[in-house]
Amino acid sequence: MEQRQGILYVVATPIGNLADITERARKVLSEVDLIAAEDTRQTRRLLTHYGISTKTIAYHDHNETRLAPRLLAALDQGHQIALVSDAGTPLISDPGLTLVAAARERGLTVIPVPGPSAVICALSAAGLPSDRFLFVGFPPRLSGQRERWLAELGSERGTLVLYESGHRVVETLQALARVMGETRRVVIARELTKRFETFLSGPASVLATRLATDPEQRLGEFVILVEGSRAQGEVDRGEQERVLRILCDTLPLAQAVALGARLTGAKKNGLYRLALELNLGVVDGDGDGAGPDGSRAR
Repeated sequence: MEQRQGILYVVATPIGNLADITERARKVLSEVDLIAAEDTRQTRRLLTHYGISTKTIAYHDHNETRLAPRLLAALDQGHQIALVSDAGTPLISDPGLTLVAAARERGLTVIPVPGPSAVICALSAAGLPSDRFLFVGFPPRLSGQRERWLAELGSERGTLVLYESGHRVVETLQALARVMGETRRVVIARELTKRFETFLSGPASVLATRLATDPEQRLGEFVILVEGSRAQGEVDRGEQERVLRILCDTLPLAQAVALGARLTGAKKNGLYRLALELNLGVVDGDGDGAGPDGSRAR
């Protein structure tokens, strides 16, 4: 008998409301030989709800490298496997890339089964421009790294979309206010498709204060959406000074000036002179102190 072709299905599952599963996803999950799930307990609740008895195996960040060869061998033998995450579309800040990339390299069939995604769900209802957006996943956990990360994203013209947990959402909103200022619209989407789904909008600092004083608004998982940069050409001195002060706190002067130029549209030499005037980062981190045009700080 001819051997059945192995197929890897990448299956999107509900992000909250179990009714959001597609008929195709239900059919695939009930007919495959195995479901590779980020959290088998979470997936089992979904399968039990729909009366699906397919065998599951845990496949997550901590065992992905070790387990991928075993799943690829099963696919080579003709088995059909569904890859699912805790919620939403796999690989969107979830494990699975190692398996999908390896399957593609081996010429195996990989079939997406589309459905819910927290990124698209939030973007569709936030009221921010969606013709261009950049999904950037979770911010770094450490404060300094988070602010540098946000600073590097500051010049992006499209809407920024990021994930955050309730434990760090206030700190991330405060960092957004410090790094990107108060002129950008920010929307936070909480508990999407669930009973307490909430959308809040406003300046980052206002949202941070609201969540800091209302513990209930910090429950659950968050999607944060930030209006893209509207800067055209050079910005005023006040904005240049604000950006330089933030960057010089953690970066050598030359790096701060270079990144500041990208964020503000200002000329490097002008920013360098402003930094010297403000006594910011007078000596470079490597002791060189050379400006962008080779001049020396004194």
